[in-house]
Amino acid sequence: MFHILVAEDDKTLCGLMGDYLEENGYQVLRTRDGVQALELLDRNHVDLLICDIMMPKMDGYTLTQELRDAGYTMPILIVTAKESLEDKRQGFQAGADDYMVKPVDFEEMLLRVAALLRRAQAVAEHNLNFGNVDVDYDALTVTINGNATQIPKKEMQLLFKLLSAPNKTFTRRQLMDEIWGPDSDADERTVDVHIKRLREKFSEAESFSIVTVRGLGYRAERSL
Repeated sequence: MFHILVAEDDKTLCGLMGDYLEENGYQVLRTRDGVQALELLDRNHVDLLICDIMMPKMDGYTLTQELRDAGYTMPILIVTAKESLEDKRQGFQAGADDYMVKPVDFEEMLLRVAALLRRAQAVAEHNLNFGNVDVDYDALTVTINGNATQIPKKEMQLLFKLLSAPNKTFTRRQLMDEIWGPDSDADERTVDVHIKRLREKFSEAESFSIVTVRGLGYRAERSL
């Protein structure tokens, strides 16, 4: 059974979200502030976090950033009334995996939760499937329509990072720090070179594309 933490300062909504998740087979922890969310995460196994942005003691942006900085990798779904593009950008840059705007459609929430958990499980197993594309991280192979291509480790790390979080934008600096390390002598142009190689090798991949986000970095977009 998957364990979900709901961090939402509205007492009624927090209760309703938790009840709906429990009715659909999830084990749920509830909290109404970001500091207590950290405490619960420290003491309990949690597979997915649903958090509001405007919470007392610690807001959702800060909570998300602190969790990512501490090495937590569980999916994070932000649910908030803040709906501007800048709000969403801030959430994703802090490390959120998905973003829903209130009022909450509980059925949509359930679909998003299930999708995030499936993706997290696939990532943990180091295997991803995108339509006609299968990615095997450990074997360093990408198979398209049955034809396997082996690629260098850095290219696989970069591709897997992007495909593990489709539609999420990663800055060049984020990719450099995670894949090459913050102490690497390489500069951010190294990311551009590897992206170019991946695009050339997988131009026929109908299921995904790697998109340049001007002024920021890159994201993978699913086509199927």
